[in-house]
Amino acid sequence: MDYLDVKVKFIKGFGDRTRLQILEAIKDQEKTVQQIVDQINGNQSNVSQHLACLKGCGIVTSRQDGKFMYYSLRDEQVRSLLNIFDAVLGDVEQQVATCDKNEVCLCGKGDLKCLTNRKKISL
Repeated sequence: MDYLDVKVKFIKGFGDRTRLQILEAIKDQEKTVQQIVDQINGNQSNVSQHLACLKGCGIVTSRQDGKFMYYSLRDEQVRSLLNIFDAVLGDVEQQVATCDKNEVCLCGKGDLKCLTNRKKISL
């Protein structure tokens, strides 16, 4: 796997609504899985799976305290990256909201089942 493939894999860690909700939930303070579940109105199993993904990509870290596992952003650089996402999005939000090419770009070429919304598209 070359550097660009690793970079794509890392960026995909941020490319999911639930994972972004989790990151926003722990952006300023570490939290337990249950605190995250409560804050984002998720379910424990799903949140745990996404936390495992984020941890596997080096985006979050965890620490055990008694029977509780606490999750936090890996470091200040990840927090800065989330803030940069917000700043850039603030500049292009209207364009992103009205973009009709995103599905095609994210799904690839050919006749396939698009994973972004589970419908079949043809190009």
